[in-house]
Amino acid sequence: MIYSCELAAGQSLYLDDQGMQVVLTLTSSSPGQQQQSSSSFQGSLTAPPQVFRTAQGIVVKLVMSDGDRLIHLQGSHVSPLSHSPDLSNAEQIQVQQTASQPSAPAMKPMPPMESMQPMQPMNLNMGDMQMSMNPMQMRMGGMELKMGSAAASASAPEAASQTAQTQRFCSQCGATVDRSDRFCSSCGYQLSVKV
Repeated sequence: MIYSCELAAGQSLYLDDQGMQVVLTLTSSSPGQQQQSSSSFQGSLTAPPQVFRTAQGIVVKLVMSDGDRLIHLQGSHVSPLSHSPDLSNAEQIQVQQTASQPSAPAMKPMPPMESMQPMQPMNLNMGDMQMSMNPMQMRMGGMELKMGSAAASASAPEAASQTAQTQRFCSQCGATVDRSDRFCSSCGYQLSVKV
């Protein structure tokens, strides 16, 4: 037999007498969220449970085959009481028989993820360091590094000397510029002339 009562808006108590034990279940629900906690007590109910609202929380009185049990509920915390509190001024909450305990609502499937956009070219300039991500190139002082270019297949010293002689970058936007250019063809920045 299952008993239920509403403790507060969105919070309910269910007591399920399963013959050899009584399962106490607290449920709390708010928009988009539901929580549930359970505790069990050995024995069987011999009378309907009584629920009281006190200044210290909720007190549940279970009349069981092996004696009365008092349980204190505060928020989602459930604990047995070793002493009997004064319930003369407490508000008694109506308990009803119910067919079943609530089940957790079915979760909605997640919508499919959108495909990622390709990475946009990125240029970074910090002092004399220049970095471009598409294709990946980095230049700092007299050193230059390229990945995925034809220069990568040549030996490292040859590639470095070939690149240093043929490649130059705009310090404003990182675009590749010719050594003879005075202005960047990408952003129009005036390039320093090296003698």
